[in-house]
Amino acid sequence: MNAQRAGVRRPLLKWFLLAVAAVVVLGSVLSGCSKVSTRPDEVVLHYAGGVFEAIKFERCINPSSGATILGPGDTAYSYPFGQRTFDFSGVKDADSKPLSVVSKDNVEMTVSGVATFTLNTNCKTLQQFHEKIGLKFGAYYKGGESAGWRRMLNIYLRLPLDRALDAASQEFEWRGLFNDPKVRQDWEARVGVLARQFIEETAGADYFCNQNYVGNGECGDISLTIQKPQPPKELVNALASEQAAKAENIAQAQRNAKVRTEIESIKDLVKVLGPQGAVLWQAIQKGQVSVVPVPQGSNINITPPNH
Repeated sequence: MNAQRAGVRRPLLKWFLLAVAAVVVLGSVLSGCSKVSTRPDEVVLHYAGGVFEAIKFERCINPSSGATILGPGDTAYSYPFGQRTFDFSGVKDADSKPLSVVSKDNVEMTVSGVATFTLNTNCKTLQQFHEKIGLKFGAYYKGGESAGWRRMLNIYLRLPLDRALDAASQEFEWRGLFNDPKVRQDWEARVGVLARQFIEETAGADYFCNQNYVGNGECGDISLTIQKPQPPKELVNALASEQAAKAENIAQAQRNAKVRTEIESIKDLVKVLGPQGAVLWQAIQKGQVSVVPVPQGSNINITPPNH
């Protein structure tokens, strides 16, 4: 009887041990899991795999998504969703100092401004960006903007912008760029065309879109706000002196014209009144001689004052 009971207990013990092992394994698996939730300005790339299996892309986790469970060994990479800027104004906390350009007449000038853009968060395009560029630079966010993100922008935005500004500036002379609104308008349009071309050439695809891009539809072009190029102070001062001299010349020409007009007027008076009459007329006009009306037939003697 005891042997019979022992035979019954052994299978039960076996199943009990298996159940305990399963719970332990499940607990271990669950303890290796993690969860991800996204903010409104964030999109996450989810990659599955780890030590014992190949890492492969799973999906994009859209902005404002609730908690998503990731398996053991899975990884999540966060990227910004929405408008971002590259500031090359040189002010405090700017991404870059002002960029240097050379005009058609070989004058070195500086240009400051801001590029406004949106990272292309179309899921397939963002995956491509991450695997080609993001991983190499560590450009994904790590609790906020990373040093890798800034290094990436320095190469894929600053360098093409610098190249576009310089190439466009070499088509115009410095005086026009600094002082002529029409020339500056043409220059800005040319910068925009070249910037689009050079940014796409550098990155290899449309990874940087218009600031209003929302992840689908046309990517569009980044927006550039650039200030007028600034030449060296010496040239600015020289230009100001030149303009002052021009203004003085114009004023002198006007004074000369006034004198010539007065001379012609005097000549006309001399022709009509004679020299003495002309002198008397001018004295009267200037208030140097008083004119007293004399009634007709009056006997009045006028004695000049003694001087």
